Parts: sequence; C-alpha cells; structure tokens
Amino acid sequence: MKKLLVLFGFAVILFSCKTSPSDEHFYDAGISVELAKFRKQQLTNIHYKLSFDIPSRKSDPIPAHLILEAELIDLSHPLILDFHEKSSHLLSLKVNGQESEITHRDEHITIPEKLLKKGFNSIEFDFLAGELSLNRNEDFLYTLLVPDRARTLFPCFDQPSLKANYTLTITAPKTWKVLAGAPEIGADDKGDFTTHRFAKSDLMSTYLFSFVAGKFDLAKADSSYAQTMLYRETSAEKIASSIPEVFRLHQKAKEFLENYTAYPFLFQKLDFATIPIFQYGGMEHIGAIQYRESSLFLDENATNSQLLSRAKLIGHETAHMWFGDLVTMDWFDDVWMKEVFANFMAGKLVNPAYPEINHELLFLTNHYPAAYGEDRTQGTNPIRQKLANLKDAGSLYGSIIYDKAPIMMRQLETAMGEAAFQKGIQTYIKTYANDNATWNDLIAILDDNTEMDLQDWSEVWVNQSGRPVLTDNIELAKDGTISSFEISQKAEDGSDKIWPQLFDITFFYPDTSRTFTISMAGESLNLQEAVGEQQASKIIYNSNGLGYGIFPIDKQSLATIQDLSDEVMRGQSYINLYENTLSGNIEPILAFETFQKGIAQEGNEILASLISSELSAIFWKYLTVDQRKKVLPGLEVQLWNQLQTDLPTNLKKTIFSLYRGIAYSGTGQDRLYKIWNKDIEIKDLKLNPDNFTDLAMTLALYGHPMSSQILTEERTSISNPDKLDRFDFLQPALSQNATERDRLFESFRDADNREKESWVLSACSYIHHPLRQESAINHLPLAMELLEDIQKTGDIFFPKRWISATAGQYTSPKAAKIVSDFLEANQDYNPILKNKILQATDDLMRVQKIVKQD
Repeated sequence: MKKLLVLFGFAVILFSCKTSPSDEHFYDAGISVELAKFRKQQLTNIHYKLSFDIPSRKSDPIPAHLILEAELIDLSHPLILDFHEKSSHLLSLKVNGQESEITHRDEHITIPEKLLKKGFNSIEFDFLAGELSLNRNEDFLYTLLVPDRARTLFPCFDQPSLKANYTLTITAPKTWKVLAGAPEIGADDKGDFTTHRFAKSDLMSTYLFSFVAGKFDLAKADSSYAQTMLYRETSAEKIASSIPEVFRLHQKAKEFLENYTAYPFLFQKLDFATIPIFQYGGMEHIGAIQYRESSLFLDENATNSQLLSRAKLIGHETAHMWFGDLVTMDWFDDVWMKEVFANFMAGKLVNPAYPEINHELLFLTNHYPAAYGEDRTQGTNPIRQKLANLKDAGSLYGSIIYDKAPIMMRQLETAMGEAAFQKGIQTYIKTYANDNATWNDLIAILDDNTEMDLQDWSEVWVNQSGRPVLTDNIELAKDGTISSFEISQKAEDGSDKIWPQLFDITFFYPDTSRTFTISMAGESLNLQEAVGEQQASKIIYNSNGLGYGIFPIDKQSLATIQDLSDEVMRGQSYINLYENTLSGNIEPILAFETFQKGIAQEGNEILASLISSELSAIFWKYLTVDQRKKVLPGLEVQLWNQLQTDLPTNLKKTIFSLYRGIAYSGTGQDRLYKIWNKDIEIKDLKLNPDNFTDLAMTLALYGHPMSSQILTEERTSISNPDKLDRFDFLQPALSQNATERDRLFESFRDADNREKESWVLSACSYIHHPLRQESAINHLPLAMELLEDIQKTGDIFFPKRWISATAGQYTSPKAAKIVSDFLEANQDYNPILKNKILQATDDLMRVQKIVKQD
C-alpha cells in the first residue's frame, strides 16, 4: 500500500506540472495527432443524438439535427469539432442552451471555453448533411465513413480513440427500408414519409457509425440468433441459393470467434445490407455490416473459390466485431491490426466449414502473391506506418496490411506456438474490450507468453518494409555428397535488414525425399543436417509455404512442377517462379511455357486459379507483342480443347475465364460469340446471366464485327435496374469509336462522374486494356494528374485502384517515359500518392529492364 501511495503522489506531481499542449497543429486541415491526443484527455462520455430527413429526390439537400452530449474534463483549450463541409451547411448552434455564433474554419468548428463548463455539456446543431460520403442514388443511399469521413457527414470528434453512443432518427420515403447500428424501436408514418427511431447504440468509433436507407427487400434468419438482411438482388436463383447460406456463415463465424477469443459477442445485433455498387468487399459497421452485393449472392454453380471467397469475406467482417469494433486501434497508424486479425481469423474460421479444402494452400495463394505485388515495388511501405494527420489515413490501406500482415502473424504464431498465441489474444481482448489499444499494447501481452524477443522481431517485420532474397551455396565432396550447405539472405532493397523466419527445404531423390526445417535468424545459416547427404536431383525451397521472400529456383526443375504431389509445394513453386521471373532470373517465355503446361494438368481449382492469374499476367505484360502473337494460337487451342473434356464444373469455369481473357484472335472471338449467342453449349460449363453480360462486353473489347448489335441485344436481357444502370455507364468504354471512349475518360475530371467507383474502375480497365493502349496512352498524364483529387473525394482504395486500372496496365517504353516524366516534374508530390504510382507501375518499369536484358 505504501508503494502505491508513493506512486500515486508522484503521478499527481507529474500531472500538476504538465503544461498546456501546443496547439500549433490543432487547426490543421484534417485531424492532427496532436489534436487527437488532446481531445482524448479533454472529454469523455460522448453521445450523439442525430436525426436526418431524407427527401424523395436525390438532388434535394438532407436537413439534419444533432444534439451532442459530452463530459468535459479539461477547459484549457476551446472545444474543437471536425466538420469537412462548407460553412453554409451549418445553420444554427446552441451551446448549453445558449444561441452561439458558428466559428468554422479549416474543417473545424471551434467552441470557446466561455460557453463550456466542466462536466456535462450539450451542443446542438441544425445543419445540412454533408454528402461526400453519403452515397446517394435515386432510390437508396448508404454511409461509408472510414477512416475520417464521419466529419464529412456531421459535426463530430472524428478519431478512433473517442468512442461514443449514437441515438439515431431517420425520416425517409415510406417505401424505403432503413438499417442502422442499433435496433429499430419504433416507426411513425407522416404522409409519404416514415420516421424510423432507433435505440441507443453500443459504443463505437465515428468511422463505424452507419445507416442504409432505400428500396430494399428484407430477409430474416431462420435460426436461434435473430439477423436481418437488406438486399436488392432480383435473381430468384441467387436469392434461393444464397440467403440461407449467408445467414449460416455469419452464425458460424460468430460462434467460432466467441470460442477462440473466450469473449462473447456483446453488440446488440449482427445485421447487414448488400449494396450493388459498394466500393469494398465489405465494411464492419457495428450492427449494420455493408457488403458488395455480388460478393454474397452466388448461384448454385458457383466455384469452390467463389464460395470460399464469400465465406472468408463474411468471416473477415464478423471477426472485426472483436478486432476493430470491440477493441479499436488508438490511432490509424495501427489500422493494420484490425485488418490482420480479421484476415487471420477469417482463415481460421473458414477451415471447419470447408474440411475438404487445403487451407494451407488457400492461405498461400490468397496472401503471398498480393503481398509480393506491393512489397517488391519501390513504393512499398512497412506494415505499421507513421501518420501525422488522419486525412492521410486512407492511403495506408493496401496489400501490405491485408496480405503481408497475416503472413507476419502466421510466422509469429508458428514461432510462439498456437496455444500461447491464442492465450495472449484472449488476454488482449479481455483487457481492452470497449476500449482502444496499440500494437505495443499487444506485444507487451504476447511477450508474457513467449521467450522470444518480440520487440526485435517486430522491428523488421512490422516497422520495416521489403522482403529478403535468399540464395544458397552448396559444395560437394569427391564422393558426390554434400560437404557444405549455406543459405544466405539479403534485403531486396539493398539495406541490411534481416528477417527472422521459419520455412522448410525439401530434397528430392529418385525414390524418396527429405525435408529440413529452417529457422533463419541471421544473415546466413549453415545447414549441418544436410552435410553428408547425397546431392539431390531437385530442391524445393520454402516447401511448406511458410517463408517470405524470393527463394532459389532451379531452371531444370521447372518442367516437373506440375508433378509435385504436395499441393502447397506446387503452389509455392509457381509463386516463386513468378517472382523470380519478375526479378529477371527466369525468362518470361520460359515462365509462360511452364504455366501453360501447369494449367493443362492442374486438377486443383485453387491452384488452377493461381496459375491462370500468373499466366495471364505474363502473357499481357511480360511477353512482347510478337511473342504474344506467336503463342496465342497454341494457347487458345489448348484451353478450348480442355473445355471439351470431362473436367469438374468449377475447374471448367476457371479454364473458361482464362480463355475468355485471352481469346482475342478471330477464331477466339468467333467461339466466344457462339457461346454468347447460345449456338454452342459447353458441357458442364454453367453460365449465369451476369456471365453472358461479361461475355458481351469482352466481345466488344476485342472489337468483334457485331459489337454494337451484341451490346444492344444484351441490354434487352438485363432486368435488374442496378445492373442495367451499370451496363449503360460502361457502354462508351466499350465503343469501337475512340472518341467516345476519350469523352468518357475525360468526364472523370468531374468528381461527380467518379461517384460509382467500381463502375469507373471497370470502365478504365476497358479503356486502357493492352489492346486499346495505342489510342488511350494520351490519357496517362490525366490519369496521374487526377490522383490527388481522387484521394480527396474518393474512398480509401480508390487511388491505388484508379492508377492500377489506368497506368498499371501499360508496358511500352512510351508509357514508362510518361510516368517517369510526371514524377520528375513533380518532385514535391504527395509521397503517399507517389508510392501508389510506384506500386501500380512496377510491372511497367520491370518490363523495360527485362527487355533490355533480352
């Protein structure tokens, strides 16, 4: 007790000696880390009472009202709210019942100390809702406020460390349904409108607040746990085959996570809405998850990959209820934490639902290619990035946090042991439930469950970027046995970073094999266990798929990759071949031939999808035009013949997707047209209406002589109004007239024309396709010029996806020069966006080096 009193007294002295924080960055646009830290100590017990009156017409403004209640602890500085809209949107303000002038500048509302008091305060606004992140359509709308977009909708304290309760009232057209984070407790009709009243919500950060309103159908789960779903899908087949399964997957995910974390689901409900034009796969809003509709609604002929993808998406968003929603990062520099656990847990919880699937293989193919796709580039970044202002938080997202971070976490779990790792996670959830935590908070807990030095381990894996390149040096004795086997690593970027990691190496002999487990802790390792072994006929590095980096590869072994019986070993070999090709160690044509041979023999759907993706990338980006013309006839014939064989339905659909993506020759177009026109029906190839629409668009992209007629006829077959709107939006991008395509791309200068981001990205992929680049290349400067505005007006993934769909598709020296000239002319360019350009154009720049080598 005496010790506690001494510590308490010391803390009081420290607190009393604290000086007022500098407000140098308090009024910076966005939310500075300094402002966020001060507000965290300034106020508590926040409650937003919000009402929105949604008119029938999309063009009409949305009147709104806010009563903000909070307890103030510190009055050494004015109260600063965030509101990123025009001052004209703020109509009136009352502070503790007193009318007040509104001071709004640099995206902040300032309330002076004289109007405030320590303890309970009430701040009341009449305002017009901001619409930057209020995704309005003619008959539905939805909010999407991550990471700092709540302030574009209503005045708030827009930082993750200030959790609050929300009480929401929404008035909307009577024919609309409304979904929000808390249960609906009442509804009153007023003429053509209905006022929906919702209960007080659970505690949540501002980025998790949401509502959906519009013309939706409603479904309820037929299970012990009540769930509600809003949807707009009209296909009876998809509705029947998807809705019961979607509810079941949510229930299974919830049960798994309660068991794994030893912590019950605490939120009031687990409802969700599916949205046709949703920007992401999903978003983990408490009580009202949002999904892209096409990700959840699958027909009865969906492939195993599609089913797995849906299950993992649902698992990911459900995992966020614990990792992100219940325990939230303190600041968005740790946004990766919620994503790594959501991905990591999604992989774990999918396993029981799909026991027939090789989940080690699935983890490998889902994460490694995507992680390498950013980490190999000059624009890569660490998993944990510094963030001075929340307005830049959207640019932190990418494959490093979604894909490299789960790889890192699996390495950590393997090194610690599953039981110790799970025990640490359970302590973490229990300790920080309904609160905020940092990576260092988690490391401190995990440190208590392992003898590892997690601080040193974390420094390279979490705080540093890049990947290792591993090499070997094998010396043989006179009798042909191994006398020395050394494995070395160096950082791909030339730095002195060393990655501690675990992986296997397998030696193959005519009648047997032997596997060695490697624990790489330093720059090199002498594998003493291999000394005295006979020289192997083939060595597969990282044979268990656990390691991370570029591993040695033997050209002579490429011819037998498809013969490896272990699926993970095959997958790792194909991935390593692709990475070695991009690093200049393997000729692209040799890689292409290996992938072509692999797709001809692969019977595993997951691996076939991987090979298909890698083959297509090599074909379109790393083969010269002459090489492409030379190999295309043989590839088309091979794939077409495969489609005529008795392949499993799911595998056949994968092969067809690859065929559709490359068959631009006259013969290929003719066959695709006959399939679209239903003159040819391929046995066991089940195509739904969406597949036929995609096929019509592909034929137009390839320049089929009847493109116009095909598109006109296809349009008449589309009954879903959302899909019809999308089709009409994309038609100019599919035009045979370059002027029409140019006009559409030029229209994207206006942010309003970029509102439906997924449609815009599809249009860009058609406009800038390799077959269209001769005319489209003149748009590359505009594509990069718009990137800064896209970051300001678009959602978090849009900047990277925009530059990938445009500049990222090119391979010519002319395009490389345009990109290089742009970066050279903009030396002071936003470094985060520069990295996005470097990531997206990595293939473009690598092609130039490989061509020079050849």
